Amino acid sequence: MHRSFGSIILDTSFRVLVPFTLVYGIYVLVHGEYSPGGGFQAGALLAVGVVLARLVQGREPIFNIKGTTALILAGIGTFIYGAIGFSTMIFGGKFLEYGRFPIDLHDPAELHALGMLGIEIGVTICVMATIITIFDALTGGEDLL
Repeated sequence: MHRSFGSIILDTSFRVLVPFTLVYGIYVLVHGEYSPGGGFQAGALLAVGVVLARLVQGREPIFNIKGTTALILAGIGTFIYGAIGFSTMIFGGKFLEYGRFPIDLHDPAELHALGMLGIEIGVTICVMATIITIFDALTGGEDLL
C-alpha cells in the first residue's frame, strides 16, 4: 500500500489494538497445545498486525514484512515443520513421534510438548508469511519474483 487510510481515529485505534493482537497471537502459539488454537490461528493473528499496519500507516508502517522476505519466511516455516517431523523418523520413530527425539528430559511429556511447540512455531511462521504474501499479491504491493 502506497497511501495510508490514516486519520487520527484510525491511527489511535491502531496503536491500541495491534499490540494486543500481536501479544494474543503469541499467547495462542505458546498455549496452542493445551487450549483451542495453535499454529494456524497464531499465524493469522500475527499477519493481521502486519496487514493492519500497512493499511493504516501506508508506505512505512511500524510492523512490516516485505514480499520477498515473507516468501523466505514461508519456506523457513515449512522447513521447521518438515525438519522436526523427519528428524523423528531418522531416530527410529514415525513421522512426528516426539518420543524419539535424542534430547534427554526427565519426563516424556516434556519431550512431547517441546516437539509440539516446534511444529506450531513452524506452522505459525508459514501461515503468517503466506497471508502477508497473499495480501501483497492482491494489492500489488511488491514484486514477488
